[in-house]
Amino acid sequence: MRVAAQSQEEQALRAEHDALAERLAARASVDDVRRGFYAILLLVITAGLTAKLGYDRWGPYHPRAFRGPPFLFFLALAAVLLSIAVAVFSFARGRRKMRAEEAEFTRFKSIREKLGLGP
Repeated sequence: MRVAAQSQEEQALRAEHDALAERLAARASVDDVRRGFYAILLLVITAGLTAKLGYDRWGPYHPRAFRGPPFLFFLALAAVLLSIAVAVFSFARGRRKMRAEEAEFTRFKSIREKLGLGP
C-alpha cells in the first residue's frame, strides 16, 4: 500500500513537472520586453520628429508660408505620448510575467530534484 501511495505521489509530481516544462518552454515575458524596446525605438524616432517640428515652428526662423495650427507637431507629440505609454505598460507586464515564470522555474527545479531527474 505504501508503494502505491508513493507511486501516486510520484505520478502527480511527474504530471506537474511535465505541465511546468510545457509552460516554461516559451517565455511570454520576452515578447512583452521586446514590444517595450520597439516602443522605445519608436519613441526616439517620434521624439526627434517632434523636436524638429517644434523647432521649425517656434525656432529662431519663424515660418512665413503657413500660419495655421501646428497639426503635425501635435500629431507627433501624441505618437510620443502613446509610445511612452506602450513602453511602460509592456515593461511592467513583462516584469510581472518574469516574476511568475521565475517562481514556476524554482518549483520546476525542486520537482526535478525530488524525482531525481538531474541537477
